[in-house]
Amino acid sequence: MANESAGSVASAGDAAAGIPGTQTATALTTADALKAALGDAILDVNTRLGEVAVTVDTRKIVEVCRWLRDERAFVLLSDLTAQDCAAGEPRFYVIYHVRSLVHGELIRLRAGVSSKKGRLPSVTGVWPGANFYEREVYDLFGIEFEGHPNLRRILMPEEWEGHPLRKDYPLVYEPVAFTHNVREIHSRKPFAEG
Repeated sequence: MANESAGSVASAGDAAAGIPGTQTATALTTADALKAALGDAILDVNTRLGEVAVTVDTRKIVEVCRWLRDERAFVLLSDLTAQDCAAGEPRFYVIYHVRSLVHGELIRLRAGVSSKKGRLPSVTGVWPGANFYEREVYDLFGIEFEGHPNLRRILMPEEWEGHPLRKDYPLVYEPVAFTHNVREIHSRKPFAEG
């Protein structure tokens, strides 16, 4: 069994077969190659819970994604989401989970997005499947993707105000109507008759 250090030697076949520790070892090899090729674009590489996470300069996210696709066969963007850190800068991180089916590798990319700018380049030119993922992140977090072919809401109604997964989104509470207070609750609702 291979260990999870960067120095372990693992074949792509072991990683594809799901042998423990080999996905991390081969992904670290890819991360090292990525850093060698695009050094200034890579801000940090770390391993957590057996997954390799690469923090990327936001301005270079498309270049990094294209390199992974073209040079290392990361042809599948399996997920794209965001994280609202609320305090600190960057406030948001857009997180990409990309896979190389040929080599059995998974790498998580993170790109910071400031609360002031609130935008980063779209990766739909690299992985067309990013289209709906980016629309979902825009809809729920308010992060804009420059160059997206159709950036509009996908889950919430068009007239919806705000972005509900932001930590500063106002929460509202509607009291539960029990049989003893149904009339009282309904009288406070906008559709209630005088």
